[in-house]
Amino acid sequence: MNLLFGEQVLLLSNYQIRLFLLSFNNKNGQQYFLTCGYWPIITTLIEEMTVLPYKEKEKSKKTQVQQMFNNISKSYDLLNHVLSFGIDILWRKKAIKLLKKEKPEIILDVATGTADFAIESMKLKPKEVVGVDIADSMLDIGRKKIKKLNLQNVITLSHADSEKLPFEDNKFDAAIVSFGVRNFENLEKGLAEMQRVIKNGGVLVVLEFSKPRKFPMKQFYNFYFKYILPIIGKIVSKDNSAYTYLPESVNAFPDGKAFLNILDELGFKETKWIPLTFGISSIYWGKKR
Repeated sequence: MNLLFGEQVLLLSNYQIRLFLLSFNNKNGQQYFLTCGYWPIITTLIEEMTVLPYKEKEKSKKTQVQQMFNNISKSYDLLNHVLSFGIDILWRKKAIKLLKKEKPEIILDVATGTADFAIESMKLKPKEVVGVDIADSMLDIGRKKIKKLNLQNVITLSHADSEKLPFEDNKFDAAIVSFGVRNFENLEKGLAEMQRVIKNGGVLVVLEFSKPRKFPMKQFYNFYFKYILPIIGKIVSKDNSAYTYLPESVNAFPDGKAFLNILDELGFKETKWIPLTFGISSIYWGKKR
């Protein structure tokens, strides 16, 4: 058997990846190849390839996310309910029910969007709910909903960055987020900010898309997210990128145990992960101690 050893350096997005090649021939003359590389470097490279809505590298993810949600604000609620077959409403209800025993009086809704989660939190009978978002067009729609429901004395919405929350430490009994954390430019920083403004003993509840892991839902989910959802989203929202970004951002998001690990590293206690609807979505929970 003849053995040949080689080395190849690949350039990918300004990174050098060194690959090693081992080839050999068996007794019948058939040739085989084995390759290996520095996988920690490759893993780091993948992590640093941030998913962007418009792929404009000169604009930050935060700026692009803001632009995207302002663009699709008028069709956002309709598309959410249609594309999820209305299940997103049930997911929000379940997430809020988990907070019932905590009896939070002051609640922060981060990435509030059109305020659906903030409005759902009224079932907890809080004294105050504050919703923040970076997309003003989404907030305008949320304010109209709140006024229509005559909740403006309890729920207030304001423009604010999740990674630079304009609140003092230990202000809120609970912080909630629905389908927002995967849009953070810096996930850990955004979570740390929420932890900062939650009181000791307060709770963080995150509702976010996740990836099904079992057949056949995994295959159906991947097909629907990759081929069906972007087409419908494009037709209704008139934004070519928004609903292509959605499956890309979900795929890149560290869901399940990976997200729990981040919460644990930040110091949250009693963390738990609750998969919903075959793992299409998940609720994450953590307490500040």
